[in-house]
Amino acid sequence: MTDAATREPGRQIQTLDALTSEQAAAVAGLLAEAAASDGVQAVSEQGRLQLRGGHREGVRHFLLTVGDELVGYAQLEDTDPVEAPAAELVVHPGRRGRGHGRALGNALMAASGKRMRVWAHGGKSAARHLAQVLGLTMFRELRQLRRPLSPLEIAEPVWPAGVTVRTFVPGQDDAAWLAVNAAAFAHHPEQGGMTQRDLDDRKAEPWFDPKGFFLAERAGSDSGTDGPAELLGFHWTKVHAEEQLGEVYVVGIRPDAQGGGLGKALTAIGLRHLAAEGLPTAMLYVDADNIAALTVYERLGFSTYEVDLMYRTET
Repeated sequence: MTDAATREPGRQIQTLDALTSEQAAAVAGLLAEAAASDGVQAVSEQGRLQLRGGHREGVRHFLLTVGDELVGYAQLEDTDPVEAPAAELVVHPGRRGRGHGRALGNALMAASGKRMRVWAHGGKSAARHLAQVLGLTMFRELRQLRRPLSPLEIAEPVWPAGVTVRTFVPGQDDAAWLAVNAAAFAHHPEQGGMTQRDLDDRKAEPWFDPKGFFLAERAGSDSGTDGPAELLGFHWTKVHAEEQLGEVYVVGIRPDAQGGGLGKALTAIGLRHLAAEGLPTAMLYVDADNIAALTVYERLGFSTYEVDLMYRTET
């Protein structure tokens, strides 16, 4: 037990490969209270999905309790074959300033062999301070951009020759979508590494709506009449009903189909769909060093709303 973990009597940290339904519900409640206080989720969508469904290879959960009360949670995911394990953590808003965050951070450091990356969603000062205490260095900035959807002022999309668009059919399009997603995001392990289980998790969420999941495809022959259609790209939108936000969730283009205006057309059809749903605002996430994407989105009227920072060890 570390020095930080001894400062509050009764504090314990339990490390688990899977959570029971009761534990998962308790963590979800903790995350909801923290989000209501902080205005941002402390654990990503992927991390929240990984609370449920039993054991997941490479994922560990850390429950920090004081007596019988759950006051902190952390998750460590070690699934990337190259990058260090990724971590996220949260402490109950009413129990901060007592060393709980540092105790969780030390537990994560020990479990990862002092080789890890940690997200600080929203770039809060307390998270920056904890990263400094743990000896971590900031190396990634993920920006959330937003723009109003009224007035939209985005023209009807123009599709490349031979390309048609339709919406996703669950079950029928899963394998083709996973293949194109992997190719489009081969440089981005978090998105490109999505599996059927990851897709199924999202299809089971209340927000999933295939009518907002657009697929661009081309007929399988030059004549456009023979052979199966091939998937070239997609725009998966998401609606955050409670916040009345529409999200450009993922836009992906197969590498050999890039550069012909398909990404612009897919972005446009998704934004027009979100506007037609009556949503006042659209949002998306993009890495700060992706200058090309930032330029495209800024030209579409998006501007930075908040940032998420990722820190890592130097070893």
